[in-house]
Amino acid sequence: MQGTLEKCDPLNSRQFQLAVRKLADDLSFGTDRSAFVGSGIDYVQSRLYQPGDPVRSIDWKITARTGRIFVKEFEAPKRLPFYFLVDTSASMTIRSGTLSKYALAVQIAGGMSLAALDRVSPVGLLAVGDRGLHVRPTLSRDSVFQWLHELRYFRYDERTTLGKRLSELQVQLPSRAVLIVLSDLHDPGAPGPLKLVAQRHDMAVIQLMDPAELGIRGSGFFRGSEAETGQTFAAGGKRSFLHFQDELARDFRLAGIDHLTLRTDGPVARPLRHFFQNRSHIRGKAR
Repeated sequence: MQGTLEKCDPLNSRQFQLAVRKLADDLSFGTDRSAFVGSGIDYVQSRLYQPGDPVRSIDWKITARTGRIFVKEFEAPKRLPFYFLVDTSASMTIRSGTLSKYALAVQIAGGMSLAALDRVSPVGLLAVGDRGLHVRPTLSRDSVFQWLHELRYFRYDERTTLGKRLSELQVQLPSRAVLIVLSDLHDPGAPGPLKLVAQRHDMAVIQLMDPAELGIRGSGFFRGSEAETGQTFAAGGKRSFLHFQDELARDFRLAGIDHLTLRTDGPVARPLRHFFQNRSHIRGKAR
């Protein structure tokens, strides 16, 4: 029997849309091109000037060297579709402060989706919990807000299916896409599929963390059971958790996956903007 649906935040529809739009504006502030769609107009080659070519396209270096007027040719990048993989499982709903990991993930997915749409990049969604919510990339803002409002409601009994859904999505994608994972990474089977999918697609993982997950300093090790999978595990205090995070970040880096950890009690827009502006492989390969 499925659990009762709960809303992940206290906002009404209008307040939620305003919060998402503000985050989208914050992510785009100070940039003349999107941090999410690559390097903008890309240089291809230089050729001889032809009547009607704009003066601003003149390649002054080659012109000075050859004594003949050359102009630069550029290629506009193709807009890669974006997929937001939002973890809707039970562990995401745990909250020790104002926002749960899940509520923050939904707002981030919304803000980044609007920022991508502003640059004419199609946006899609895949929920990686038990629910079968899958929206293929579209340029419709109405569609984005429709699935965002649906995502705002959750159940406490959902399992994590990140690894499984990633494997399923990979065979459905006909061409390169940008995949943004929003999860607490409690699925032990996720790293393998993440590394495999990153071989063909641009991958970024935004890991949400509640301060309570750092544990209590000096508490030692303890045994527990994962709420979603039933698997037992051993865990410790802050030092053990941070050591695990360092290993995870190193594995992702070696696999070409960009990884950012966001705490629910910390800033969001600035670290996100910095993270995506410095993603060299999205800037270089999004064509």
